[in-house]
Amino acid sequence: MSSTDTQAPEQEPEKRKFTFPSALTILAIVTIGVWLLAFLIPAGQYDRNEDGGPIEGTYHRVPSGQSFVDRLNDLFLAPVNGLYGVQDEKTGQVGPDMVGSLYGSAGVFLFVLAIGAFITVVFATGALDRGIARLAHRLRDRGALLIAGVMVVFSLLGTVEGFAEETLGFYGLLVPMMLALRFDRMVAVGTAILGAGVGVMCSTVNPFATGVASSAAGISLGDGIVLRFAMWIVLTAVTIAYVVRYAKRVQKDPSKSIGGFQPGDREQAAQATVGEPPELTRLHKGVLVMVGLVFAFMIFSVVPWSSALSGKADATPYGWELGWSFPQLAALFLVAAVLVGLVARMNEPKLSSTIIQGAADFISPALVIMLARGVTVIMNNSKITDTVLHSIEGVVKGTSSALFAIIVFVVNLPLAFLIPSTSGHATLTMPILAPLADFAGVSRAVVVTAWAAASGWMNLWVPTTAVTIGGVALAKVGYDKYLRFVWPLLAILFVLICGFLALGAAVT
Repeated sequence: MSSTDTQAPEQEPEKRKFTFPSALTILAIVTIGVWLLAFLIPAGQYDRNEDGGPIEGTYHRVPSGQSFVDRLNDLFLAPVNGLYGVQDEKTGQVGPDMVGSLYGSAGVFLFVLAIGAFITVVFATGALDRGIARLAHRLRDRGALLIAGVMVVFSLLGTVEGFAEETLGFYGLLVPMMLALRFDRMVAVGTAILGAGVGVMCSTVNPFATGVASSAAGISLGDGIVLRFAMWIVLTAVTIAYVVRYAKRVQKDPSKSIGGFQPGDREQAAQATVGEPPELTRLHKGVLVMVGLVFAFMIFSVVPWSSALSGKADATPYGWELGWSFPQLAALFLVAAVLVGLVARMNEPKLSSTIIQGAADFISPALVIMLARGVTVIMNNSKITDTVLHSIEGVVKGTSSALFAIIVFVVNLPLAFLIPSTSGHATLTMPILAPLADFAGVSRAVVVTAWAAASGWMNLWVPTTAVTIGGVALAKVGYDKYLRFVWPLLAILFVLICGFLALGAAVT
């Protein structure tokens, strides 16, 4: 028998598991796909009004005026144009060496990095973590109040700054505390995922959702804030009631638990909740006050108060209105990051490195915005944007304003699944969807709100988000069981969102 006969059979290589591609990869694929489609979609354009919006019924075919080399150059420069491409005032073409107005996303790009630096400095102080831990401990003997308190804080942070992934750091606290109160692990999951998620879904001024979408739609961050604020209050209350109701049912009868219990849950939980979190120091309290003031000032600076208080879209701004946009907000958060560091008594090397680290941590969503904007540049230069808009115009033409708002919400649901990045999704779709509002006689702010609601609703359950899949893993709850737990709430939220959007469209 030869030596080869005695060798052990070769093991078959393990099959690689499919992993959903990152947002950057998806947008790179989308960029190439749109570039190829531009060869097939005929060029066309609308006549524009004084504000630059398309005039309904004026669409007509035009030559693209681009050679193959021009199109190849657009593909090559798409990321560059997505960041600082300039739109020529006469031809409408976008390029880095044109003369005209900025078309790229440089302002939003810097804003994302600035707020990333601010948030990272805040977390480096430990004030926010300790504040939430103290709240949870103080309410540890009042189960329903504990759930409501933590969910309100998570929802508030979600609606103003996109707080979501940060909830992953709180499962080590929430799981044993909920178990000690005779709840199950699913209550901890619902408190974290749904608490922050409903806030993001009703993003009032969330810069990574509403901020990016508003910029792409050509409106102020404060436009539509009244509708989103009303949605946030009602939907947060409904979500809290849903989780509390389930928690009380499990507390009364553990057999009603959907997630079940792990061996030793009761004993481990009792031991884990004995220790009391450290008290908030004067430094921590000062940081928390500063964070509240910064976000309150941001809201004040972007809200069009004259329009909000008078109900007239064209109302003359009050003398004290700031009317800030992304350049000013980027500067605000950079300055605020330094001030928080000084209040927290960080030394210069630590503060500098934390700001740099924060900007680095947020470079991914910033690049996603840049790539998504690059796609719209390809569509603009090949003159197919208006053609796509014209094809959708036929679908929504003749619909009521209420039905139009609901259609925008439903259309964005599959797009939110395919493009898991909220900022990339907004930058990619808003140039098409926002002008549709003009045709339907609806405020563009309603389209932004419908988009944000669709993106947030999907992110409450899709397995492509780290918040959901990571949360159930940390809590040791099966994803299938989480879906059983959450689907009735998803149905309720779906109906409520459609109602709010219909009302908002009718009012505006």
